[in-house]
Amino acid sequence: MNDKLSLNSVGGLFAIIFSTFSLVVPIISAGLIVSGQQRKPELNVAAGPGSHSIRSEDQYRIGAGDIIEIRVFNRPQLSRDAVRVEESGMIEMPLIEESIPASCRTETELAQDIATRYLKYQRKPQVSVFVKEFNSQPVAVIGAVNQPGRFQLQRRVRLLELVAFAGGPNERAGGRINIIRRSGPKGCSAESASSPSDQSLEGDLISLDLNDTLRGGENASPYVQPGDIVSIPEAEQAFVVGNVLRPTSIPLKDVVTVSGAIAMAGGVMPDTKLDKVRIVRQSAQTHTKIEIAVNLKAIEKQQAEDTQLLPGDIVDVPTSSSKRFFRTLLSAVAPAAANAPVRVIR
Repeated sequence: MNDKLSLNSVGGLFAIIFSTFSLVVPIISAGLIVSGQQRKPELNVAAGPGSHSIRSEDQYRIGAGDIIEIRVFNRPQLSRDAVRVEESGMIEMPLIEESIPASCRTETELAQDIATRYLKYQRKPQVSVFVKEFNSQPVAVIGAVNQPGRFQLQRRVRLLELVAFAGGPNERAGGRINIIRRSGPKGCSAESASSPSDQSLEGDLISLDLNDTLRGGENASPYVQPGDIVSIPEAEQAFVVGNVLRPTSIPLKDVVTVSGAIAMAGGVMPDTKLDKVRIVRQSAQTHTKIEIAVNLKAIEKQQAEDTQLLPGDIVDVPTSSSKRFFRTLLSAVAPAAANAPVRVIR
């Protein structure tokens, strides 16, 4: 009997210890890591859900206009449901006389600072910070993209990823992508942690090769900054008119020759003067128009150079007047002849 009692007592003791340990471990582990560094033993801090699954350099940094929630464990009088970050980047907290800088900090960094300030009022304060509304980091994508629009960043984003969110470039896109960046100081000193290649791109206008950006090159896909406007201009164009299947404009994304442009327009129609095609080109210096004669027959036989088109060129594909006259006459006379009565001449 005594043996059974002692075994039951030991089992109950282990059960109590195990249940207590299961409650304590989550509280400890919640504040164990702060931005990838071991925490100070006297502080417990926490950030928004999933913040530790994002690389520290990509974590969202709080900015002016954001609405944040601050929770001090077991101290509801110190917690705040909705704190708006002022334009100065500061917030106010109970019992703390001076304003607290919130702008340009991650949730974890701000929680750690607040916990440090409450050490004189509370032993081992546990502070959690969550961003409830993201208002401080707007960017826009305009121009030749499939889904232009405005976006609110919740973390650091590279240019290529932002273009992907806008649906990618459309068929009218040219070969450049521009970032219009507002002048003045950067919103966050944390930008200094970006790569040196990003730093060399400072300025009011950053122009990059679109193909390099789409290939994901780091130098051609910098981190976008709050307030940036990304623009993909439409490609410069040439025009094909005259006796072709579909007179149209041709985007000059790559090298386009006169025969290639005519092929893009569906090819020539019957009665075309293949040796009398012309390119009407306006000189950028003199603003005068010049004409360049093109012989498609010679180009097809590789006896002449296939002229490269320049922005603004007009390719005029003419018809043969005599052939057109004969074809028009035949189309008018043929129905009448077909409907005439048939008489036999003996």
